[in-house]
Amino acid sequence: MHKQPIQEAIMHNTAGRTFAAVVFVVLSSCSVVVPVTAQPEPEATSLFGKPLYPMELPAEARTQLEANLAQAEAAYAKDPKSEDALIWLGRRQAYLWRYRDAIGTFTKGIALHPDSYKLYRHRGHRYITVRDFDRAVSDLEKAAALIANVPDEVEPDGAPNKYGKPRSTSHSNIWYHLGLAYYLKGDFTSALRAYQQCMKFSTNDDMRVATLDWLYMTYRRLGRHGAARQLLGQVGEKMDILENDSYHKRLLMYKGAIKPEQLLDTANADDLTIATQGYGVGNWYFVEGNRAKAREIFEKVLAGRQWAAFGYIAAEVDLKRLKDVPKTAGPGRRS
Repeated sequence: MHKQPIQEAIMHNTAGRTFAAVVFVVLSSCSVVVPVTAQPEPEATSLFGKPLYPMELPAEARTQLEANLAQAEAAYAKDPKSEDALIWLGRRQAYLWRYRDAIGTFTKGIALHPDSYKLYRHRGHRYITVRDFDRAVSDLEKAAALIANVPDEVEPDGAPNKYGKPRSTSHSNIWYHLGLAYYLKGDFTSALRAYQQCMKFSTNDDMRVATLDWLYMTYRRLGRHGAARQLLGQVGEKMDILENDSYHKRLLMYKGAIKPEQLLDTANADDLTIATQGYGVGNWYFVEGNRAKAREIFEKVLAGRQWAAFGYIAAEVDLKRLKDVPKTAGPGRRS
């Protein structure tokens, strides 16, 4: 499951994708040859046509992520047909914002292991990151079909929480990401089906609050406000939350236990907080009918740099719809 976006950052140059193109410029007055470094290739393009480039992390985090990738590359070199080696190579590439490389790695793996629900699950996730929602749906539906009769199991974390305890599973991750892909496409009926399936495999409080948050938002987008309110009966102030505190707090906001302005101080919050909490708060304003406030928050999210975060992507999707069809009626009011 996708947690907060702090795990997903860093620029990384590789031999296969050299970003530095040297151009020689001869100065007219002194004939000095000056090397000019070209702009890196974008990893994705926003729905507004803006190229999206990798973010940099602090040196310590970058060093650790690169060391993890080096281990994955060594394992792959030792056994290039290994499903597990291909999965971890792609995951480690993605943690360094090398999403196109990761998709290529998973694609190579699928050619070798066409019945691997794990490879389809991970490629589907990264198709969401690069805004290719149709391919994400296709991959994740394929993963769901392949895993249908497979017992559920904990999925190892590539970016563990501080307790070192993975909280998501193979089934929950597939349905969670499939629900998100449909949500981003605006197919809320299919998103509802996926999140309802995900709830069956959300067996701890971290997964429950993550799935409940998106399920709540899906019900609200469908105009099923009574069903959305009913979900909140599963949410309490004291829950066993190890990593998904943001989802938990948003659900408490929906219940009225926390005010939106307490959850998100747009005047003082940093990029990470805006990306993490911004979409949930902005979406709440939207479904409550305050589209101007929702738009303001979505724009704040997009002004930040955390473009790989799911909340950022969802804000981008909704802001694009608001700008394309500014007078479209808001969410319905049936229960």
